[in-house]
Amino acid sequence: MGGEIRLAEMIDVSEKGLTEREALAYGKVVLGRKVYTALVEGKLPKGDPREVARVAGILGAKKVPDLIPFCHPIILDHVSVEFKLIPSEFAIEIRALAKARERTGVEMEALTAVAISALTIYDMCKGVDKGIVIKDIYLLSKRGGKSGEYRREG
Repeated sequence: MGGEIRLAEMIDVSEKGLTEREALAYGKVVLGRKVYTALVEGKLPKGDPREVARVAGILGAKKVPDLIPFCHPIILDHVSVEFKLIPSEFAIEIRALAKARERTGVEMEALTAVAISALTIYDMCKGVDKGIVIKDIYLLSKRGGKSGEYRREG
Protein backbone atom coordinates (compact mmCIF):
# COMPACT_ATOMS: atom_id res chain seq x y z
CA MET A 1 0.00 0.00 0.00
CA GLY A 2 1.75 3.16 1.16
CA GLY A 3 1.96 6.20 -1.05
CA GLU A 4 1.12 9.80 -0.41
CA ILE A 5 -2.17 10.85 1.01
CA ARG A 6 -3.87 13.32 -1.30
CA LEU A 7 -5.34 16.20 0.63
CA ALA A 8 -8.97 17.07 0.00
CA GLU A 9 -9.52 20.34 -1.83
CA MET A 10 -12.14 22.42 -3.57
CA ILE A 11 -11.97 22.09 -7.39
CA ASP A 12 -10.84 25.25 -9.18
CA VAL A 13 -13.64 26.37 -11.51
CA SER A 14 -12.27 29.86 -12.18
CA GLU A 15 -11.40 29.04 -15.82
CA LYS A 16 -14.78 27.50 -16.62
CA GLY A 17 -17.40 29.51 -18.46
CA LEU A 18 -20.93 30.09 -17.26
CA THR A 19 -23.42 27.59 -18.70
CA GLU A 20 -27.04 26.70 -18.10
CA ARG A 21 -27.24 23.87 -15.59
CA GLU A 22 -30.16 21.85 -14.34
CA ALA A 23 -30.55 18.85 -12.03
CA LEU A 24 -33.56 16.78 -11.00
CA ALA A 25 -33.41 14.64 -7.85
CA TYR A 26 -35.80 12.09 -6.35
CA GLY A 27 -36.59 10.64 -2.95
CA LYS A 28 -39.33 8.79 -1.12
CA VAL A 29 -40.76 8.94 2.39
CA VAL A 30 -42.64 5.81 3.42
CA LEU A 31 -45.07 7.01 6.07
CA GLY A 32 -46.88 3.79 6.89
CA ARG A 33 -50.63 3.33 6.99
CA LYS A 34 -51.30 5.28 10.22
CA VAL A 35 -49.41 8.45 9.22
CA TYR A 36 -50.54 8.28 5.60
CA THR A 37 -54.18 8.04 6.67
CA ALA A 38 -53.78 10.97 9.08
CA LEU A 39 -52.18 12.99 6.26
CA VAL A 40 -54.92 12.40 3.69
CA GLU A 41 -57.62 12.96 6.32
CA GLY A 42 -55.99 16.23 7.42
CA LYS A 43 -55.46 14.98 10.98
CA LEU A 44 -51.70 15.32 11.52
CA PRO A 45 -51.01 17.30 14.73
CA LYS A 46 -48.58 19.72 13.02
CA GLY A 47 -50.70 20.04 9.88
CA ASP A 48 -49.93 18.96 6.32
CA PRO A 49 -46.14 18.70 6.07
CA ARG A 50 -45.89 19.23 2.32
CA GLU A 51 -45.83 23.03 2.14
CA VAL A 52 -43.45 23.30 5.09
CA ALA A 53 -41.26 20.63 3.47
CA ARG A 54 -41.34 22.51 0.14
CA VAL A 55 -40.03 25.69 1.77
CA ALA A 56 -37.47 23.75 3.83
CA GLY A 57 -36.21 21.97 0.71
CA ILE A 58 -35.75 25.24 -1.17
CA LEU A 59 -33.92 26.74 1.81
CA GLY A 60 -31.77 23.61 2.04
CA ALA A 61 -30.74 23.96 -1.61
CA LYS A 62 -29.64 27.53 -0.91
CA LYS A 63 -27.49 26.37 2.04
CA VAL A 64 -25.51 23.61 0.27
CA PRO A 65 -22.09 25.34 0.53
CA ASP A 66 -22.65 25.73 4.30
CA LEU A 67 -23.43 22.02 4.67
CA ILE A 68 -21.11 20.23 2.23
CA PRO A 69 -17.48 21.33 2.56
CA PHE A 70 -16.29 21.50 -1.07
CA CYS A 71 -19.45 22.69 -2.79
CA HIS A 72 -19.06 26.10 -4.42
CA PRO A 73 -21.50 28.85 -3.50
CA ILE A 74 -23.64 29.40 -6.57
CA ILE A 75 -26.49 31.68 -7.47
CA LEU A 76 -29.56 29.53 -7.99
CA ASP A 77 -31.98 30.76 -10.64
CA HIS A 78 -34.73 28.33 -9.67
CA VAL A 79 -35.52 25.59 -7.18
CA SER A 80 -38.81 23.72 -7.06
CA VAL A 81 -39.97 20.83 -4.89
CA GLU A 82 -42.98 18.69 -5.79
CA PHE A 83 -44.73 15.87 -3.98
CA LYS A 84 -46.82 12.94 -5.17
CA LEU A 85 -48.81 10.69 -2.86
CA ILE A 86 -48.37 6.94 -3.49
CA PRO A 87 -51.40 5.29 -1.81
CA SER A 88 -50.30 1.73 -2.59
CA GLU A 89 -47.07 2.28 -0.59
CA PHE A 90 -48.41 4.76 2.00
CA ALA A 91 -45.64 7.04 0.77
CA ILE A 92 -44.79 10.45 -0.63
CA GLU A 93 -42.47 10.84 -3.61
CA ILE A 94 -40.35 13.97 -3.71
CA ARG A 95 -38.82 15.57 -6.80
CA ALA A 96 -36.62 18.65 -6.63
CA LEU A 97 -35.41 20.66 -9.61
CA ALA A 98 -32.51 23.13 -9.38
CA LYS A 99 -31.39 25.49 -12.15
CA ALA A 100 -28.52 27.95 -12.43
CA ARG A 101 -26.28 29.68 -14.94
CA GLU A 102 -22.96 28.86 -13.31
CA ARG A 103 -19.47 27.36 -13.61
CA THR A 104 -20.39 24.24 -11.67
CA GLY A 105 -23.41 21.95 -11.45
CA VAL A 106 -26.50 21.98 -9.27
CA GLU A 107 -26.81 18.26 -8.49
CA MET A 108 -25.99 18.75 -4.81
CA GLU A 109 -28.60 21.50 -4.54
CA ALA A 110 -31.33 19.28 -5.99
CA LEU A 111 -30.31 16.30 -3.84
CA THR A 112 -30.16 18.45 -0.70
CA ALA A 113 -33.61 19.88 -1.45
CA VAL A 114 -34.99 16.32 -1.54
CA ALA A 115 -33.17 15.28 1.64
CA ILE A 116 -34.24 18.34 3.65
CA SER A 117 -37.82 18.02 2.39
CA ALA A 118 -37.85 14.36 3.48
CA LEU A 119 -36.42 15.19 6.90
CA THR A 120 -39.03 17.91 7.35
CA ILE A 121 -41.82 15.46 6.53
CA TYR A 122 -40.34 13.06 9.09
CA ASP A 123 -40.16 15.83 11.71
CA MET A 124 -43.76 16.86 11.15
CA CYS A 125 -45.07 13.27 11.29
CA LYS A 126 -42.87 11.59 13.92
CA GLY A 127 -45.36 12.37 16.70
CA VAL A 128 -47.77 9.90 15.10
CA ASP A 129 -45.20 7.19 14.25
CA LYS A 130 -41.41 7.18 14.43
CA GLY A 131 -41.17 4.23 12.03
CA ILE A 132 -41.22 6.47 8.95
CA VAL A 133 -38.55 5.53 6.38
CA ILE A 134 -36.66 7.96 4.14
CA LYS A 135 -35.23 6.12 1.13
CA ASP A 136 -34.12 6.12 -2.47
CA ILE A 137 -32.61 9.60 -2.69
CA TYR A 138 -30.83 9.88 -6.04
CA LEU A 139 -30.17 12.03 -9.08
CA LEU A 140 -32.67 11.48 -11.91
CA SER A 141 -31.04 13.74 -14.47
CA LYS A 142 -28.69 16.63 -15.03
CA ARG A 143 -27.68 18.77 -17.96
CA GLY A 144 -25.04 21.37 -18.66
CA GLY A 145 -21.36 21.65 -18.04
CA LYS A 146 -18.36 19.68 -19.24
CA SER A 147 -19.85 16.27 -18.43
CA GLY A 148 -22.96 17.03 -20.50
CA GLU A 149 -26.24 15.26 -19.96
CA TYR A 150 -27.03 12.44 -17.55
CA ARG A 151 -30.28 10.47 -17.24
CA ARG A 152 -30.71 7.71 -14.72
CA GLU A 153 -31.74 4.47 -16.38
CA GLY A 154 -34.83 2.64 -15.16
